[in-house]
Amino acid sequence: MSHFQQLYYTSCEHGLSGFSGFQFNAVSAGVTAETRQAVEALAGYEPPRSLVESDTPELLERCPVNLCYRPRDRAGRSATVLCVRYVGRDSARRFGNYFAHALHSEDFPAAGGGLLPIEWWNSPVWTRTVAPSTEIPTLAGAAPGPLDVRAVGEFLRGHPHADRLPELLAAVFAALTEHGSVVVVDGSTEQIAHWFAAVSYLLPPPLSRGLSFATYVLRPARSRLHLIGTVPETPLAFAPDEEAAYTVFDFARGVFPEVPVPGVVRLLTRIGVGSVRPVWSWTADYAEGGEETPDDWHAPVAAAAASGGIALATADVHAVVGWLAGAGHLGARGAAVAAAVHREHRGLDDAQLTALSAAARASGDTAVHQEIEGKLYGLRMRAYTTGAEDAVEPVPITDPVARERAAALWERLLETEVRTVRERTRLLLWAVGTRLPVLPEVMARETLALSHALLGTTAPAPGFRRDVAELVRVLPAMRTSLATAVEEALERRAGQEQLFAQFPAELLGEGDLSGRPLLLEHHLRARAERDPSNTVPLMFKILSIRGRTSPDEELLRGLWRQPSRTWSHREAACIAVRLPVSKPVDTVVGEWFDRALSQGIEDEDALRACLDLCRVLSHPRRSTWLPAGAAERVRITLGLAVALRDACEATELFAEFAIPETGPWAAPRALKRFYLVPVMLRLPADVSRLRGRLAELTHRDLDRYLSLLHQQMTGGEQIDDILLSHVATVATLPKGARLSQAQEETVAAIRAHPEEHWRVPDLKQLAEAVRPHAAALADHYAGRAEARRPGPPGPPRKFPFFGRRTAPASADPPDTAPSDAPESDNSRKRKGR
Repeated sequence: MSHFQQLYYTSCEHGLSGFSGFQFNAVSAGVTAETRQAVEALAGYEPPRSLVESDTPELLERCPVNLCYRPRDRAGRSATVLCVRYVGRDSARRFGNYFAHALHSEDFPAAGGGLLPIEWWNSPVWTRTVAPSTEIPTLAGAAPGPLDVRAVGEFLRGHPHADRLPELLAAVFAALTEHGSVVVVDGSTEQIAHWFAAVSYLLPPPLSRGLSFATYVLRPARSRLHLIGTVPETPLAFAPDEEAAYTVFDFARGVFPEVPVPGVVRLLTRIGVGSVRPVWSWTADYAEGGEETPDDWHAPVAAAAASGGIALATADVHAVVGWLAGAGHLGARGAAVAAAVHREHRGLDDAQLTALSAAARASGDTAVHQEIEGKLYGLRMRAYTTGAEDAVEPVPITDPVARERAAALWERLLETEVRTVRERTRLLLWAVGTRLPVLPEVMARETLALSHALLGTTAPAPGFRRDVAELVRVLPAMRTSLATAVEEALERRAGQEQLFAQFPAELLGEGDLSGRPLLLEHHLRARAERDPSNTVPLMFKILSIRGRTSPDEELLRGLWRQPSRTWSHREAACIAVRLPVSKPVDTVVGEWFDRALSQGIEDEDALRACLDLCRVLSHPRRSTWLPAGAAERVRITLGLAVALRDACEATELFAEFAIPETGPWAAPRALKRFYLVPVMLRLPADVSRLRGRLAELTHRDLDRYLSLLHQQMTGGEQIDDILLSHVATVATLPKGARLSQAQEETVAAIRAHPEEHWRVPDLKQLAEAVRPHAAALADHYAGRAEARRPGPPGPPRKFPFFGRRTAPASADPPDTAPSDAPESDNSRKRKGR
């Protein structure tokens, strides 16, 4: 149907009903009962109270006009539009009459010549006069009213609330695609029609034709149209359960709701009513056909706008880029869109360029694909070089053309954009990661320049250190250039050997310095400084480089600087073992062994290490390396260790440690400090000999001897002959012994404890042991034993006295000396007695 059926509805005397009152005055042939019912439902009109009694032409012109449109399908193909005006009195002179002129077509767009429904506002086709007969002709074509894009543009420029158009359009979008109605309040239906026109022009044409509206309704709560107009004096009374279904824009009072504005709405309102029509015609080439929501429309509209040279906002670009991957219906247009977005928007990120490149490739446009890929590689290269947060790790570029272009861009960046040493480092890393075809001479030149610059870098940040370390690891040319730069620095200025202890020369390995013996030695020295625990093997590597077997003073001082120029016992033992015994060593080596032997010993672990060193140095050929005094200390120290192991009697062991010259020697002092007293207490004591020599112990050793003895005799241990002999020794100490008050008290405690706590046989045995030296004390012990004896006295217990040899004590502390260890003088004398 390419024409309109007409219907007149009003209160009249003659009409289709056959009686006076509201009825269809006249209709076109073929109008269905369904159409009449739809028009009758839309035609109802209530004037504002202030205009109910309007009956003059002037007053009637002031009454709101309701241009109402309702499609019967979502596309607006079958639809009805009607203009309802207030006419005041009916034929019976009663107020409240109105005249509704309706047009209906089953092909509304074709019948209306493409006019939008709102463009029927104030059209000359509308009448308010009853027909003389009940049948009126159909209407072919339509004459638009004065409302067009120019008029709407002028209206918006002059309206104080024109900036609310995006929110209004967003609300109408929601009403069309979700649910609810939008109510527009303004001073007149003329203004309301202009708002409706602005929305209709900006909406996608399929949605615009599906937009139902009424420019005037007295009671909006009774309407379910998408867009409802009303005037300020209209009561906006919505029931509590209805409020959510109505979004009210009161332009008269300046009261507006908060409405989220989608990206497509911002784009459309930025394009504007005056420019949007061609955009909609372009959009038809990009839309797939099923678009409904604002999100559905955003990308096609943005793509069409971009193709027409309209600038896109960031949100529009995001929408287009995200949409392209699934827009297979575009065909070759996909590449055109990608090219337009790429060329007009320089701030695209990696992910966006990747999507555009993929779209161009999918569209078969190689030129656009390569163009975007070049931009993409440039973006990635710059982001990685500057260490941007969104930088991605480089991956191999497989396309030959892309690789050549990327290589050319890489060289250009090196020459024109790189500003810092770190940026140059990262740009080289990017070339390695992407496998750019960089000429070897270019890479050698750039890595050497970078190496020279790096040698002057101080206190690099951790991230920079990691970058350089990675470059040295993955790029052989960088390792070669760095070694060359170090060598050139050493040649230019002597005394720069510490370069290898600094960044980045410390990153070089032994393999990088092959064929450069001087650099390799400096490298090994720097390694020793960084890792002192590995100094000994590094020293022997240096000796191998030099072709020598023995270190000299300069090498030793260079390797052992902190905390002192001394080998530890373990280092010295390791060095002694590795030095060939068949070849002479530098005199200074013996002096360093001497210092190692002379250093302080703070614990038993250090003492064991010192004894190990002594055993190694006791080898006949190694002992010749030592100064005479050092060799003697080694011999005596090992002899004392043997004595601790083999001694059979406490006094003899004590005599072994009485060599005067051992006093200042570290090892004998440590042996005496850690082992003498405990081993003495595990050996039997000759009371007559030991009691006179205890005072010769140092104050600390005597304290320890007395304390340990007191602990043993009071600790609940069984009283054996060894413990008894030491208790007898202490109990009979002569009055003239020089003891401190604390020591006197400990001696008194040792002397008093047995008479109360020992068993009677043990106490009697103690009395017999002390009798040759302190008869009164012996009588006292004997008396106490008799007093505590429960029965008649038995035969006295035989006491194995102290001149007798017993089995050697099991001395835990000193390690067993080797069979070729020299004996001490006192040991030889003891064996000859």
